[in-house]
Amino acid sequence: MTSQLPVDDRLAPPDADRWRDPTLRPDERADALIPLMSLEEKVAQLVGLWVGADASGEGVAPHQNDMVEHTPPWPEAIRHGLGQLTRPFGTAPVDPALGARSLAASQAQIVAASRFGIPAQVHEECLTGFAAWRATVHPAPLSWGAAFDPTLVEEMAGWIGRSMRAVGVHQGLAPVLDVTRDYRWGRTEETIGEDPYLVGTIGAAYVRGLEQAGVVATLKHFAGYSASRGGRNLAPVPMGPRELADVILPPFEMALRLGGARSVMHSYAEIDGVPVAADEQLLTRVLREQWGFGGTLVADYFAVRFLETLHGVAADAGEAAGLALRAGIDVELPTTDAYGAPLVAAVRAGAVDEALVDRALRRVLIQKVELGLLDEEWPGRPADLDEVRLDDEGSRETALRLARQSVVLLRNRDGLLPLAADRHVALVGPVADDPMAMLGCYSFPLHVGVHHPEHGVGVEIPSLRAALQRRHPRLTHVPGTDITGDDTSGIAAAVEAAAEADVCVLAVGDRAGMFGRGTSGEGCDAADLQLPGVQAELVRAVLATGTPVVLLVLSGRPYALGAAVDDAGAIVQAFFPGQLGGQALAEVLTGEVNPSGRLPVSVPRHAGGLPGTYLAPPLGRRTRVSSVDPTPAFPFGHGLSYTTFEWSDAQVTGGTGATDRPVDWPVDGEVTVGVTVRNTGARSGTEVVQLYLHDPVAQTTRPVVRLIGYARVPVAPGAAARVTFVVPADLTSFTGVRGRRVVEPGAVWLRLGRSSGETVESLALRLVGDERETGHHRQLVCRVSVEPIPEHLR
Repeated sequence: MTSQLPVDDRLAPPDADRWRDPTLRPDERADALIPLMSLEEKVAQLVGLWVGADASGEGVAPHQNDMVEHTPPWPEAIRHGLGQLTRPFGTAPVDPALGARSLAASQAQIVAASRFGIPAQVHEECLTGFAAWRATVHPAPLSWGAAFDPTLVEEMAGWIGRSMRAVGVHQGLAPVLDVTRDYRWGRTEETIGEDPYLVGTIGAAYVRGLEQAGVVATLKHFAGYSASRGGRNLAPVPMGPRELADVILPPFEMALRLGGARSVMHSYAEIDGVPVAADEQLLTRVLREQWGFGGTLVADYFAVRFLETLHGVAADAGEAAGLALRAGIDVELPTTDAYGAPLVAAVRAGAVDEALVDRALRRVLIQKVELGLLDEEWPGRPADLDEVRLDDEGSRETALRLARQSVVLLRNRDGLLPLAADRHVALVGPVADDPMAMLGCYSFPLHVGVHHPEHGVGVEIPSLRAALQRRHPRLTHVPGTDITGDDTSGIAAAVEAAAEADVCVLAVGDRAGMFGRGTSGEGCDAADLQLPGVQAELVRAVLATGTPVVLLVLSGRPYALGAAVDDAGAIVQAFFPGQLGGQALAEVLTGEVNPSGRLPVSVPRHAGGLPGTYLAPPLGRRTRVSSVDPTPAFPFGHGLSYTTFEWSDAQVTGGTGATDRPVDWPVDGEVTVGVTVRNTGARSGTEVVQLYLHDPVAQTTRPVVRLIGYARVPVAPGAAARVTFVVPADLTSFTGVRGRRVVEPGAVWLRLGRSSGETVESLALRLVGDERETGHHRQLVCRVSVEPIPEHLR
């Protein structure tokens, strides 16, 4: 039987306030409150409210206005309580201090309006920084991957989390843990890379930083979103269970176990015909029963109703709500829709069991207890509201360090870089003097600010031209073309400038945007991997001048560069490096900073022959049975430096066996792999040592190599360091023919490489023992140490 309104407080049991008792466990407090609540009060805790969603007259997403038009007026929406407030800072520009005061006032109204006085949980986007006006814009996630530095990403996330908590925000909708499968997908820029180990370790670091700041991290998009057919947003996902288990899911496992994330957002995807929003197997059996996740599962925006309107698996909103609840979705975002009146009606009609409402409610209330929102003296007004700075010096300094470390030097023929101080430089290309070319699509200036130009950007974003001009005054700038469009009238002037210069820096790439308003970003998918607009024509024309060319690609995905791959003297890749990306790029070009970034995605040689990443079995690579060669121009993990490194003394220890045959490695044991890295150049630099697994014979086809460890190794000139990986056999596991994850005995190789395509040392081992099943509680990472070698031992 469902509960009814009104409820007479005079009939409440003697222990009716037990849920307020801070000495009880969060689950005990939730269990004490649920029986006291009416159905309307319960359901109110399972929805968000986006009061400003369409204030500009143009939503940030398609279908948005269709969904928010049914949102009830504010007094009606909060009279039974409210689960979440959606993006009070991320919907329109608002002064941070004024926004914090307004949010505190809204929370006070929510508390006063409802019987139990429970504040709303407040969420915001935070993928490239707190998505708020005047907040630091950090590098996009592909830049995190390019840095190969979990510690620095954790530091960045800490700054983001503290800025959010300072103004009363509880939950951040990040990180994105989708593993890149097709570079044409517009949201490639939001991914960390194409390898699950890199995505998982970097993603877990981001989660730790956000959670340690007191903000609930939300893993998204669980799962399969990045594997859509043709790289098209929301297109069906033709994926088998093995690819799902071995490529797509591991980063989520790592972020939950190693990061401690307290929330997960499901994906819009449908996998083999089943929309994830209605997939009980994935959202409940895998996530909760197998993995033991006890936090909240929130809906991606409008996705519950999409079960009706886009997927066609529900006849109406009430049925969609029932499907989502059964699957395991606790909270509907961004605003009240299917989980509002349609869900109440479905429960009252007996179509949806109220026990499902209670199950979701319990998870929501437990999290609110953990956040202090069920305490009688909850912190409703953040301190120091008169002095709120979201773009302070410490945050900017971290953003700059990450931007520097993310710049990837792909080629440097004849030492063309760094730019000599006495050279006349022509700076050509459409992104050279565009500050917005530094930002990803979920940055506030591009996600929201573009709809409110009267407010200004809110933070200082120097363009590449501005930053380079300060360091290299002998500079001529000609844009040549726009990022998009077919206007070639400016190419002649660009060619003339390049011909008259000693060296040409040719800056091409993307403009991030949303749903067709950019060349990269959500809903900005690409038909192929040619540079947008007529930029490829500009590149060909400038290369034909004979002037040495530094090709700089500033983009949200890798592009096939055609002849530039062979003809450019130097090639530099950056992935939306944030508000200080222009400075970081100028420092790398002039030599102030020695580049140390590595590719988190391969750079294809051809615009077609897709999709394909480095995680391919033998027949996914170049073969004699196909005329299409998918070999990339630059492989995953590739990157150069202005100094040189020598690797030596690679060895494996910890196993058993004679020295003249492969080392025996127990299927339940671990081995230690070590290598010495020496800087043989004239300046300090950072090498990135990468450890790959090669499994030549297995019961299912396996990638030729896959990453299982990495280390950034800073080394001074003439100095050396010893890099050590302690590798558990669990890292060799995969989903076998019976659908279970196994460690299989047999020959394997551990390859130490500068990239997935350049092996420096190969170490032969043999996994010994019986085939061993392993699962969610397996060891997920290797332990890494980097120790300087004393001078007298070098």
